[in-house]
Amino acid sequence: MKIKDVICSAGVTGFYFDDQRAIKNHGVVDGAMYQGAPITPGFHAIRQKGESISVMLVLEDGQIAYGDCAAVQYSGAGGRDPLFVAETYIDIIEKYIKPVLVGEKLDSFRRLAVVVDSLMNPETNTQFHTAIRYGITQALLDGVAKSKRQLMVEVIADEYDLEISETPIKIFTQSGDDRYLNVDKMIIKEAAVLPHGLINHVPSKLGEHGEILLDYITWLRQRILDKRLNDAYHPIIHIDVYGTLGMIFDLDHMVAYMKKAEAAAHPFELYVEGPMDVEDKDLQIKHMQKLRSKLEAHGSKVKIVADEWCNTLGDIKDFVDAKAGHVIQIKTPDLGGINNTIEAILYCKAHGMLAYLGGTCNETDRSSQISVHIALATQPDQMLAKPGMGVDEGYMITYNEMARTLALLKRR
Repeated sequence: MKIKDVICSAGVTGFYFDDQRAIKNHGVVDGAMYQGAPITPGFHAIRQKGESISVMLVLEDGQIAYGDCAAVQYSGAGGRDPLFVAETYIDIIEKYIKPVLVGEKLDSFRRLAVVVDSLMNPETNTQFHTAIRYGITQALLDGVAKSKRQLMVEVIADEYDLEISETPIKIFTQSGDDRYLNVDKMIIKEAAVLPHGLINHVPSKLGEHGEILLDYITWLRQRILDKRLNDAYHPIIHIDVYGTLGMIFDLDHMVAYMKKAEAAAHPFELYVEGPMDVEDKDLQIKHMQKLRSKLEAHGSKVKIVADEWCNTLGDIKDFVDAKAGHVIQIKTPDLGGINNTIEAILYCKAHGMLAYLGGTCNETDRSSQISVHIALATQPDQMLAKPGMGVDEGYMITYNEMARTLALLKRR
């Protein structure tokens, strides 16, 4: 089966592009928007609509395989590729990548993914934007699956010699700024990991001494205990602080603070994502490595999650090798081709690091569905419900795709 044509359409994502630097420095919440001027190049506002591109492969027999190009909410920050504008990048796909794909035989996802992921943009002499590689490799996985009359998870398992999970992967839900009401939705649905929290601003969300977040964790713990409908429901509490702890604490005071947060979360396990952002990969690794060592030396069971500056497959290997954290967020759009996401999960697992198959609220239903197939094949420790920050929609898309796939696999 060969690719007969490639068709692109511009779309929107389940959330927005946000200028992270501007939010942390001077952004003021104004309804669903932010007041203030953007800082990161390419932004015309601190918050603007998220954009995507659907890449559709027309197969010889008339079937359509597709994937969605999307970039993370905080594009252009933490060493990531620049803002992803659909109008600009459709032209690039049609000019440079379509001619490579048309006529290709859909015999191996792994082979085709490497071809696309290693293509160079002749205009810049660099790899194509991560979002492009992300969406096109999704479409290629779907295309190979349709060509072989398999599920996408089966293609991955066959080509990487993996055992498919027979049980669901833990799903992590995001609250967005509505961090109280949305927790109730998570408890009702019994999300295995919650609530993310979006703690990205010191004065309003963390507190100058961390007191606002500490109060929130205390409330969260009690809310779960009071409102869960099943005593066996015992989620992980996972908070993303977007580097803000590093804005008010040195490492020793950060450890002391995390121990307080750990006590407040008890009896639930506590994960803290992105405790600091030092604006440099090597320094980030050193700080995360030291923080992990200090936490363990003090007997803390808090797990810290690497995110900022841990973007590519190479970055992830560097963080894992240095033990710079306990958990690695594999932020799918940042890795480009989904072949890199697969390799990253497998590398974490092989080297004793917890793997979190993440991504961004700023993805689409399609990229979320395909992430489920990656998760069932590679068995990470948890995966993100996406897209969006409303909880119900992203959880539904992720959960239902997993349930459908597991049911089909069981029948086979």
